[in-house]
Amino acid sequence: MGFRTLISTVAVLALGAGAALAQDQSILVQSTTSTANSGLYDYLLPKFTEESGITVNVVAVGTGQAIKNAENCDADVLLVHAKASEEAFVKAGFGVERSDLMYNDFIVVGPETDPAGVDGMSDAKAAMQKIAEAEALFASRGDDSGTHKKELSLWKMAGVDAAAASGGWYRETGSGMGATLNAALGMNAYALTDRATWISFENKGDFNIAVEGDPELFNQYGVILVNPERCPSVKAEAGQAFIDWLLSDAGQQEIAGYKLNDKQLFFPNAPK
Repeated sequence: MGFRTLISTVAVLALGAGAALAQDQSILVQSTTSTANSGLYDYLLPKFTEESGITVNVVAVGTGQAIKNAENCDADVLLVHAKASEEAFVKAGFGVERSDLMYNDFIVVGPETDPAGVDGMSDAKAAMQKIAEAEALFASRGDDSGTHKKELSLWKMAGVDAAAASGGWYRETGSGMGATLNAALGMNAYALTDRATWISFENKGDFNIAVEGDPELFNQYGVILVNPERCPSVKAEAGQAFIDWLLSDAGQQEIAGYKLNDKQLFFPNAPK
């Protein structure tokens, strides 16, 4: 083998090794839509990548679908907002450990005409009862997302069988939060949404926040490394580095620093 051939071979091998290293330095996060739609990732991820050299790719779907994707080993990290489902994910061996990351809250939004008379209420149970009693239109995501799970728990708490009214005053969109809010506006219907999505949602029309401030509307986000023993393809070191950064003082400060229209969207609460 001549000198030039040797050099070329070494260069090709080095290029291949570099590509493999670059590939190893990227991770896939299965995430709830609210963190993506709010713009949080656009704000956070470049900061993490600059510091670590690790690229984070995000698949933003409803929490239920994100968990299913992670169970199918199509993720390195899971970041969602349905604590009971997250704990079940870890207990079943799909996740290594769950950590609280940040929180905000859910709100009920509705038209200015307020057909159910719930505007200004802070009692979510009573508000859901009034919406059902008035048979006022309500747009549900109906997609097993974290928001949908919370909504179903509120109907149960209110003693309302909303599913029995499906197709009547209760309308299931089977869509994400933005599409469901647009449907709600089109129907003059109430809807449950997380506050971050509402703040970042531009097509508010004459809709206002009708119900807020109930502790039952607390919205906790958690982060989990997918278990490499269950899913050998998981990039555990890079995935854990991302989680460690999110939970660190620096990561938590960055989360707190993200604002839209001078409003903080997420409140960090990682365990110390």
